[in-house]
Order: sequence, then structure tokens, then C-alpha cells
Amino acid sequence: MLKKLTRAPAALVAAALLLTACSGQNDGAGDAAGDDPVAGGTMHMLQNADFSYLDPARGWDGGVNAFYRLVYRGLTMQASGDAEDPNAIVPDMAESLGTASEDGLTWTYTLKDGLKFDNGDPITSAELEFGISRAWDPEIGIGSPWLKNTVEAPADYAGPYQSGDHPGIETPDEHTIVFHLVKPFPEFDSVLAQPNAVPFPIGTGAGDEFINDIIASGPYTLDTYTPGSLIKLVRNEHWDAATDDVRKAYPDAWEFEIGLDGATIDERLMAGQGADVNAISGRIQPATLARIQSPDLADRVETADAYCTTYMGMNTTKAPFDQVEVRQAMNYAIDRASLQTASGGNQLADPATTITPPAVNGHKDFDLYPSDDGTGDPDKALELLTSVGLQDGFSFTLDIRSQPAMQAQAESIQQALAKINVEVVLNVIDTSTYYETIGTPSQQSDAAITGWCPDWASSASTMVPPLVDGRLITDKGNNNLAQLNDEGVNARIDEIKAMTDLDAANVAWGEFDEQVMGLAPMAPLLWEKGVFLPGENVANYIPNTSMTDLTIIGLKDPSAG
Repeated sequence: MLKKLTRAPAALVAAALLLTACSGQNDGAGDAAGDDPVAGGTMHMLQNADFSYLDPARGWDGGVNAFYRLVYRGLTMQASGDAEDPNAIVPDMAESLGTASEDGLTWTYTLKDGLKFDNGDPITSAELEFGISRAWDPEIGIGSPWLKNTVEAPADYAGPYQSGDHPGIETPDEHTIVFHLVKPFPEFDSVLAQPNAVPFPIGTGAGDEFINDIIASGPYTLDTYTPGSLIKLVRNEHWDAATDDVRKAYPDAWEFEIGLDGATIDERLMAGQGADVNAISGRIQPATLARIQSPDLADRVETADAYCTTYMGMNTTKAPFDQVEVRQAMNYAIDRASLQTASGGNQLADPATTITPPAVNGHKDFDLYPSDDGTGDPDKALELLTSVGLQDGFSFTLDIRSQPAMQAQAESIQQALAKINVEVVLNVIDTSTYYETIGTPSQQSDAAITGWCPDWASSASTMVPPLVDGRLITDKGNNNLAQLNDEGVNARIDEIKAMTDLDAANVAWGEFDEQVMGLAPMAPLLWEKGVFLPGENVANYIPNTSMTDLTIIGLKDPSAG
């Protein structure tokens, strides 16, 4: 999932819940802050940029995915952030996890009783089939690709508005839904925990209907939406807590204040005036780090380990990045020590040498492009460029978000590559449209800085493969930014996915990471850790560098602020 920082994300930082794609897990979680939460009050979220989309068929990043958990439900979901195993996939609207047929090609689920939309209409298997089939719409279905990758459908199926009912999904009765898969996929419960696997009333949501409005199935529904400024959620009176074992939904309302400068957010959280005692946000700015060490703030500080990888993807369909030697040269030349400094130092980031971060199952420790002190090896890089006649350098355009931290990272790359006569021209894109732009091959430039988080933590199957599988390149919502389409890479993905021993598969995914980095379609940059400062009245806040679980957060005193 784009971290969308990546898999990020509304964008990574945008959602202020931590980016960087693709659905995050909880290996990167910190300790809970504060006393036990109490029902009531209004929780506030302060954030830099708007969410990518209110429509879960379109959005897919750590920030907006956390928002979706407040308003939408699916058959399954990731466990709560305070669960014994927060990475587990658990039933949501389904009575249990799915039952697979002996050949693994058919998965059956039974819905709970008492499920309703925010207008009081019942949610049955028919509404689930309709909502899920929206993922196939060529214009709307630009979010998570996992449904389209696993559920059988004709090549010309174009979603419910154009093609009608989904031929790969059966609804034999109101409580039963059956999925037919392209091939066995043992992690299919995790696929149905993706944000686009949610129900909607039949016939709704065509075109731009859900751009500024929603139809909720979760504990909250939309009260106010002023794009780029404010989102207010209020309780969905038709949500029945008895049917929901995960979402605690303590606050009566949520307010997302959008369009704030990162430094302003930090100042407000440190001051803790008025309603800001009930506020949370994303990671603090690097410049704020020293100030929160003061005794009056230190007790509120929360940290979370890196769970996503920030990287520079290089478009292998454009010269000179169509040459592996050039891509390898970029990996040698980049000064990751400088990038670490630009990102706040070692308290906020570690240099990355692999695609899969250490916190993810399947990580293998290696560095194919080493330097003595992490500052890069321009001599080796120039040697590679000389081997393909580019000793005099070249110029390329780098897409970045309009966000200070990423701009600082981009400037570090500019300075490092200038040493090998490579000019980097920055193309600054608004955060709210960044992921859509770089995910549209016809609009992306030569390279882009982004991030990626795994979609589930039980294996590394969702870390590297989505970024390099050439068969998944799409005209919109494309995650393979390098547009790499290598037969050996594609074949190895299939071989590892066919392995039934999860531990052995994770070892293989680590080796696959190394295989991919030999082709250098990207340059891993950083594993960005998180430091957070919740308001002093916030309780059960467990930050995560991929996706923070908003559904378990509450206030110690709902009357405060």
C-alpha cells in the first residue's frame, strides 16, 4: 500500500496518520498513552492535507485507510491496535473467517444479523457483492488491486455500473456470499480486509457521487465535508456495537482539521490550548524534536518503529533509466546519511538498503550498493555511467509531494547526484493529488519519491511483489512505478506465492528482495520512524508508522476542551 508514507496513501503525510499505498500493520506501533478512554466528546485530528478520497474504491493509503475504519465495514478486518496480535485478520461483518474449498478456489462467508447502513437499510450479501464489484470499475476502482488480482472475472468485466453483477461472486441467500478465485490464495481473508471490500446500497456510487459524500456502514457517518478544510463525523445511529468486536468508537464525533502547516500543528499540540487537548496528528516535524524533550511534554511523547520504506522509483520505460547500469549508479550515488539528517536524524529515520523493512516478516539484511560511511560511492556510480556512455551525466525529473520533509529529501538527492554530473529537476505536486498522479503512467515523470507499507503483516507477500509485478501495471492506480516487467521476476513471484509453508515463503521473499534490487528499479532511501505528541486528554492512542487505529482512541474526560 502506498505509504501513501508510502503504500502513500489523500496521501501519506496528508492523512497525518502516517502515510506511504498500501494498509499498514502494527509491528511499528508504540505504547498506549494515557488513562482509559471514556465514551463521549469530540476527537480532533490536525493534518496537513486532505484525504485522497472518501470513496474506498479509489483511496488506498495509510492515512485514508485509518479514516475508512471509522465509517466503513467489511467481511474481515485487521485486528484492533491494542489487540494481543494487532496484525491478525479477524471477522468484521462475517460471523467467522472464510471457509475455503478443498481446492482453495472457493471461499464462503456468512454475514452477521443486524447489519445496517447509516440510513437504516439492511446490509445483505447483495449489497456486499455490489460494493465489492465496484473495484472493477475502470474509473472508480483505482484503489487496492487485491480483489481484482484474486477473484475470478472475465477480462471485459467493468464493474456493476457497466457490466452488472459480478460473475465471480455468488449470493445464494441474504447471509451467504461466495467468492471464486483465479487460483488458490491462502491469504484471501486478508484480501477482504482491504478498504475497497465494503458494501454499498445497490446502484449508488456511480461517477463522482462519493467524491464529497459517503454511505456509512461503520460507527460514524459524514456530517460535514469542506474539501481541503474540514471533515466532521458524527455517530451512525444504525451501527450496532453488538455486531462489532473491534471498533470501540468512544468519541461522539470526530473533526479533521485540514490544510495546516506542519509547524503550526506541532505548536498547537505543544501548547495544548482549548480543544487541542483532544487532538492527535501525524509525526512531529524534525525541527520540533528537541523541544518535546522538555519535562512538561516528554510524558506525552509516543514513538513507533519504521514499518514502511521510503524509496525513489525509477521509470524503466524512459531513458536513461531503461538501462540497469544507470539505475544501479543512482543506488551507489545517493547519500543516505544526508537523507537521514534531512529527515530529522537517527531518532526519526534509518538508512534503507532493502525494500522490505526489518519490522516486516521476510526481511533479509543485505546491501548491494554499499559505501564506507553511508554517504554514497560516487566513484562507483560514475564508473557505471561511463560504461554506458553517460560519463558527462544527464538530467531527469523527480516527482515529489509539496511537503517540507520530502522536499528536504529531494534536495539531498539533488546534491548527491550532482557529484556524478546528474541534474535533478524537481516536479512538486500537491499532496492531495500526488498518488493519483504518480500512479498514472501517462502522467508520471522519470522518477518519484514515495513509500510503501505492507497490506498485511502475516507475510511479506504484499511488500515487494506489488511494486515490481509487470502484469499489474495499470493505466490508473498503478503501484509498479518503475513499470518493470521482467519475466524472471514475474515467474518468481508466482513460485513463492504457490508455497504453502509461510515460514519458507518469507525466507524466499527476502531472497526475492535481493533479486529485485540487483535490477535496481528503485533506490531504497529510508525507514522512517515516528515520534508523536497526542493531546494530554487523549487515551488509548497507539501510533503506527503505517496506519494508526483510530477506532480505539478516546478521551479521558469527554467534557474537557
